[in-house]
Amino acid sequence: MTSTTSEDDPVAALDAARDRLEHAEEAMPDDPDTVDVVADAYERVAAVLDSWEERATDWDDFKGYIEFRNDLAETFEELPSDLPESDAFRAADEHVKTGGVSKSLSTRDFERAREALAPARAYADARSELAAARESHREARRTAERRLKEIDERIDDLERLDRLSEADLDAPIETLREPIATYNEWIEEAFTAFRRDASVRELLEFVETAAGYPLVDYEPPPAELLEFVRSDPVGEQSLATLLEYADYSRSKLDHYVDDSGLLKRRVATNRTYLERLSAEPLRVNWPPPPAAELRFRTEELVSVVGRIDDEGVAALRSVRALSRLEEYERLRSSAVVREELSDAERKRIESGAIADELAAANAERERLAAALEEQSNDG
Repeated sequence: MTSTTSEDDPVAALDAARDRLEHAEEAMPDDPDTVDVVADAYERVAAVLDSWEERATDWDDFKGYIEFRNDLAETFEELPSDLPESDAFRAADEHVKTGGVSKSLSTRDFERAREALAPARAYADARSELAAARESHREARRTAERRLKEIDERIDDLERLDRLSEADLDAPIETLREPIATYNEWIEEAFTAFRRDASVRELLEFVETAAGYPLVDYEPPPAELLEFVRSDPVGEQSLATLLEYADYSRSKLDHYVDDSGLLKRRVATNRTYLERLSAEPLRVNWPPPPAAELRFRTEELVSVVGRIDDEGVAALRSVRALSRLEEYERLRSSAVVREELSDAERKRIESGAIADELAAANAERERLAAALEEQSNDG
């Protein structure tokens, strides 16, 4: 049996990050303000040592040594007079002084200076570790929160599958499918003919009316376009003719309309809208919606499609009658399952794996949520 590591267990990673943070906080050598003062002083002195070492240890570069000593002296002068670990700074300074012009500094002198600064460096190291521990803890929390979100999404999906597993897969869904398919075939043909034969004015006024029904998902015609086809004689032409006109040159178009520029402006900017007008918002989806929604939607559609052709009303009423069937929800559930479930999902349901996966996901979620809540309270 393999053990779970913090790399693949957000809770373990969160606990480890908290332990690291607590240890870093406990390891601070003094209060935060004092630590900052000493750490800043150490970093300034260390930066001077690093930047001048090469020149200060060059026997032929006495000027470099002088400039180094001046820089270091100025740095020490700017440090607080009551600086903790001041002995370490004085010792470091002594290691990088020469006894006279006949002597020069060596790399070993700089190493000794850095060694002397070790007590002050401990402050800087502690501060760096605390900053790193805090960031590690924040990242562990973010990872745990992301994982919690993923688990919530997985639980939602598993619960959906669990609900679908109760559906009767052998239910005679053709009872629903056939009337809906008959209506959908009719509306496709009827709308295609209406789009082809009606004037663009009639077409857009139909869409405007249909868009006023909440359950008929047409986008209303743009106001300027609708006003144009209502007021201009070209509105009596079909949509195909209007789109064809928009492709003409202005000189050719002048033979057909009074204002070629206006037509191009109104149609060109709305060409995509016009070309996408279809029967889709008038169709009944498969699988169908719950009974109440189907009933309300078909009632709205009866009022709409009757403006195209009365023959569709009878087909729609047959669809609406389905919502009153006692077995409607059982048949609909079966249709939803057959439409939405993949073969792999069906096998998981049949094997009983969904219930086990859901239980495991809920347990993981509870563990993660508890860990996050506990550390929030600690903070």
